[in-house]
Amino acid sequence: MTRLDDLTSWHADWRGLRVAVLGVGVTGFAVVDTLVELGAAVTAVAERVDDERRTILGVLGVPIALAGRDAVPDAIAEAELVVASPGLRPDHPWLLAAAERGIPVWGDIELAWRVRDKVRAAEWILVTGTNGKTTTTQLTAHMLREAGFRVAPVGNIGTPVLDAVRDPEGFDVLVVELSSFQLHAMSSEGPGELWPHSAACLNLDDDHLDWHGSADAYRAAKAKVYRNARVAAVYGVDDPATQRMVEEADVVEGCRAIGFGLGVPGRSDLGLVDGILVDRAFLDARDRQALELASLDDLEPAGLRSPHMTRNVLAAAALARAFGAEPVDVLRAIRSFRLDRHRTELIAEIDGVRWVDDSKATNPHAAEGSLSAFERVVWIVGGLFKGADVAPLVERHAARVVAVVAIGIDRDPVLEAFARHAPGIPLVEVDTADTGAVMRLAVEAAAAHAAPGVTVLLAPAAASMDQFEDYAARGDRFAEAVRAQRVRAERDREGGAHGDDDGSRLDG
Repeated sequence: MTRLDDLTSWHADWRGLRVAVLGVGVTGFAVVDTLVELGAAVTAVAERVDDERRTILGVLGVPIALAGRDAVPDAIAEAELVVASPGLRPDHPWLLAAAERGIPVWGDIELAWRVRDKVRAAEWILVTGTNGKTTTTQLTAHMLREAGFRVAPVGNIGTPVLDAVRDPEGFDVLVVELSSFQLHAMSSEGPGELWPHSAACLNLDDDHLDWHGSADAYRAAKAKVYRNARVAAVYGVDDPATQRMVEEADVVEGCRAIGFGLGVPGRSDLGLVDGILVDRAFLDARDRQALELASLDDLEPAGLRSPHMTRNVLAAAALARAFGAEPVDVLRAIRSFRLDRHRTELIAEIDGVRWVDDSKATNPHAAEGSLSAFERVVWIVGGLFKGADVAPLVERHAARVVAVVAIGIDRDPVLEAFARHAPGIPLVEVDTADTGAVMRLAVEAAAAHAAPGVTVLLAPAAASMDQFEDYAARGDRFAEAVRAQRVRAERDREGGAHGDDDGSRLDG
């Protein structure tokens, strides 16, 4: 037994433990802060550190080891434990160096699980999937909050789990969104493995293949979400991959498989009957009855009525019901919920054309959900595809695409997919490396092909980092360009009304 085996509580003796924390972004900084509070001897290892973080680390008394990717700092070689930020690929030289020296490597999730009892050990509900994780995590937490539980949505959603476990009031339950990177790093055995209340993998499609190395490795990481689930393993009944995960999962005896989908539900599922969301899982008479949760009309104000959003609602309801929420809690939460920005967000309607920002659609599977929600679209697509194939998406949805605007540094995947599956659809390339001009040009091109009844949809099916800081920045630039387009449209209408106005004044 090593010293680390005994470190399964906040109240264990962490003093003096030599830890190298790799990366000091949001997650890495939470790791550093936690370990310092525990009394560990921490060194932050990073390629670069901004001035603000450098100052705070100095106040905490944490030394910084700056090193290039291919240099292994002494802090790693001398560590008893390495805690790595989730973005570091498994083949990163720092991780390989730790492995060669036999130094254990944890992720932030394992550390959080071990120290979760600082105030009171909350139950954990885990959520993953290729798409829909954040919305489902937020919905689940909102439903449980309506049921009277003290709950926090945490993890890959933006708030580190370690911040929640150190909250002075504590929580009844944490709804933890997990990326495939975090799942990959999770321990599968021993004192650091998780024992969640319930877990869900919403769907599975190729994503992050460049990081994981293969589709099988990506699937294996996602499947870890179900390990040791004690009450409910929630999966999509129309997603065979997640169903197989549940069938193969090593769960606690008595854990129930709960399905969700858009059809009539089976005896242990949640689904739809005549436009009503129903529960046939959490009632005694489920062989012949179902509980009404909400109607599709209830989903409309919150922007949750599209097929992929309805699936998210059903998954969240399954997790919340498994923890004790009542149907009325689910309904109240649905009626008061509002989506985050950049998720099928309506930016404007201009002369009968709807402009929708789904910049969060960072892979083809996510873009499929938003494409399916609209009958006729001018599609703004492209970016960093991360090894994913956009061609099947183009083939399935070509009939609804009026025109295509291709963005991104490498537009070849888009051009090739449309040349093969829909060569007659007008396609405009935005050929610029100027981040400030990309969306202005894309919106202008889309406006030229849009007509009343058409939706201009930013659903890139790709990551944003080739041209933007992140998907939010990409969506913000789109919204700015749409607002400028609205001003131009209003000016043009005003010029037409006055006849001799040259349109140079915006204020009339």
